[in-house]
Amino acid sequence: MSAPGRTRAFAAVDLGATSGRVMIGRVGADVLELEQVARFPNGPVQRPDGLHWDFEELVEQVVAGLAEAVLREPSIESIGIDTWAVDYGLLRDDALLAEPFHYRDERGARGVERVHARVRFAELYARNGLQFLPFTTLYQLAADDLAPAARTALLMPDLVAHRLTGAAVAERTNASTTGLLGVHDREWDRALAERIGIDARLLPRLVDPGEPIGRLLPALAARIGAELPVVAVGSHDTASAVVAAPLSSPATAYISCGTWGLVGLELTEPVLTDAARDAGFTHELGVDGRIRFLHNVTGLWLLNETLRAWEGEDGAPIDLPGLVAQATAADRPVPVFDANDPSLSTPGDMPARIAAVVRATGGEPAVTRAGFVRMIVESIAQAFADAVATAAALAGRTVDAIDLIGGGSLNRLLCQATADRSGLPVLAGPVEATALGNVLVQARAAGSFGADASLERLRELVLRTHPPVRYTPRE
Repeated sequence: MSAPGRTRAFAAVDLGATSGRVMIGRVGADVLELEQVARFPNGPVQRPDGLHWDFEELVEQVVAGLAEAVLREPSIESIGIDTWAVDYGLLRDDALLAEPFHYRDERGARGVERVHARVRFAELYARNGLQFLPFTTLYQLAADDLAPAARTALLMPDLVAHRLTGAAVAERTNASTTGLLGVHDREWDRALAERIGIDARLLPRLVDPGEPIGRLLPALAARIGAELPVVAVGSHDTASAVVAAPLSSPATAYISCGTWGLVGLELTEPVLTDAARDAGFTHELGVDGRIRFLHNVTGLWLLNETLRAWEGEDGAPIDLPGLVAQATAADRPVPVFDANDPSLSTPGDMPARIAAVVRATGGEPAVTRAGFVRMIVESIAQAFADAVATAAALAGRTVDAIDLIGGGSLNRLLCQATADRSGLPVLAGPVEATALGNVLVQARAAGSFGADASLERLRELVLRTHPPVRYTPRE
């Protein structure tokens, strides 16, 4: 093992619901740097049987990105993979039976009916601690006609790792989003799986962040240019992001803001009350067994889909920074709508659907595009503020600050609006929290922080190297 202190390099594969990246991370005593070596689009593809992910293209882009990373930095020591949650692929004899379904595919509704006919939601919450989301893995699996023919189900980061190494495992932070992991013992709830008609033999061996998964298969090692190990990280992207959230005290809430806004607190014990269940708060695992007590809030999805609709009308890209600057300069009040309205959860004409939601509550939507952007941002900020307040009340904590991490931390209007509407200071950044958390867990596993380094030790390095931008609430 190398001595702690010298700068070391790791590769982070960070796959989101709209794009993927491969990054080189460099970690040292006062060094925490990222270099992006590949970025590629990732999104749903419509097939005759529904909405899927183009997994083969995704893997091809990952392999090409890793080859470029090794070319630029031959001293890379390992690879970590994080992705979004809940989606999976089915394997038989190590072969993928079909492209993984996209979580926004409509088949989840069938699974909800099948599962709730056998187990009431109140019992599910007591067993898995998860808020109700119709695309949670257990609902998808219950509606999956191919499941009886499969031998293994692997979540997306584990599926990529399997393609790279041949190993079939389930990393625990992402497994906690399936609805099939016990909230207390943090092991597969095989009895629950069988009750709802899912073959428990589909559930693979669990591993924790920092554990080795396997080494690159020889053919891929030859393409990539190195015989590297793949190491488990917080493979749910929010789990990795929260590793890099400064969280300087237990009184700090976090918002991991991208397509979704994940709003909550880091706890050590679950809050399995009726109030938490009714409020839609979930218990997902973080690195080192921490609990991410959070609520899924619609994030920049609303803004991104609105821009996509406008670009379709104009036939040209939209100047988002310019629109946000105009929206920031405007001081005219705008109506605030429910950012979590179910009608806004699927692709389509987002401006028209937002306008309908506003009118349904007696408001009148903004007329200009800049005003419309401000209306969206203020509504997201209000949803964030409400979720922080609810998390604090449910957990019996006083919150005195919010760490806003991820891509949303670049949106100054959103950060200030969240501070104003919550009445709390917002500490924005780091932007690349997910990739940083991925790299930090790999670095710790490799001994970069010495023996038994805590999450707090990793976060101290984040604060030293990526100081946040402070937004103070205005009257």
